[in-house]
Parts: sequence; structure tokens; C-alpha cells
Amino acid sequence: MNLPNKLTMLRIILIPVFVIFMLGSPVLGAAGRIIALIVFVAASLTDLLDGKIARKYNLVTNFGKFADPLADKLLVASALICFIELGRMPAWVVIVIIAREFIISGFRLVAVESGIVIAASWWGKVKTAVTMVTIIFMIPNFGTTPVYIIEQVMIYCSLILTVVSLVDYMVKNKQVILGGKM
Repeated sequence: MNLPNKLTMLRIILIPVFVIFMLGSPVLGAAGRIIALIVFVAASLTDLLDGKIARKYNLVTNFGKFADPLADKLLVASALICFIELGRMPAWVVIVIIAREFIISGFRLVAVESGIVIAASWWGKVKTAVTMVTIIFMIPNFGTTPVYIIEQVMIYCSLILTVVSLVDYMVKNKQVILGGKM
């Protein structure tokens, strides 16, 4: 197993560690939230590193193509679901964000069968970045009114970008949906 794939596996292994400290934060207090934040940031950084290393040193593998986006989705979905459990994010928002990920993943599978590769769009990259920043901002849970307002704005920015990026993928790749080549 090459280094990028090891980093992807590390990210997957860190997910339950993150969830334990995140959901344990009511008991563990600020220390649990800080550990959860460190674990989440570390896991997120492995995503940046594995892709750069794989491309730079030509270490792209089929396992990496499959596992890397899966690890990303699991990490983000785990954080968002923790926020529901902790009463910090509405379930319907999380459902929309996770549903978009399933739709795009399915869409890409259909496209691949037609010999079409759908790369991440600009909107998708912005959506991912805003969602990750939102999660990182929310993990510490400062609990003050100004921070709560900022969190809510960030949540709804993530939601809007989720919908915009989904529509962008669908419009730009409508031939995949209609069953033809582009």
C-alpha cells in the first residue's frame, strides 16, 4: 500500500476517534471538543496530502480513486450527524447535504459507464471548502450569541452551495442523465 492510500486509511481510522470525542464532549467538556477539533483537522489535512502526493509521484491507484472520496464523505457526514445528535444542526440540512453527495456519486458512476469522467466543479470545491470551514468553526462550540449567529450563517451558506453545486453538476452534465454521451 502506497503513502497516499495509507493517508486515506488513516483518515478513515480517525473518523471513529473524532466521533467518540465529539459525542463525548458533553461529558468531556472543552477538552473533548479540542481533541475532536484536532482529530478533524488532522484527518482533513490527510485529504490534502494524499491527493498531492498521489498526483506528484504518479501514485494514483484504483483503490485511492474509490477510497479517497469515500473517506471524505464519511468524515464530513460523521461530523454533520454529530451536530444533529448534539442539537447543533437541523437534521433536514444534514439530509440535504448528504443526499447531494449520494446523488453526485451515483451520477459519476453512471457517467463512468458511458466513458465520461466528471471532475469536481468549481462550485463543488467551494461547497466542500465552506462546509469544512463550517465544521471546523462549529466543533469548539463557544456558545456565545455572536458565534451562534455566525455558525447559522455558515450552515446556510453550506446548504445553499450544496444545492447550487448539485444544480451545476446536473445542468453541465444533463446528457448523462438523458443517457447520451456529451
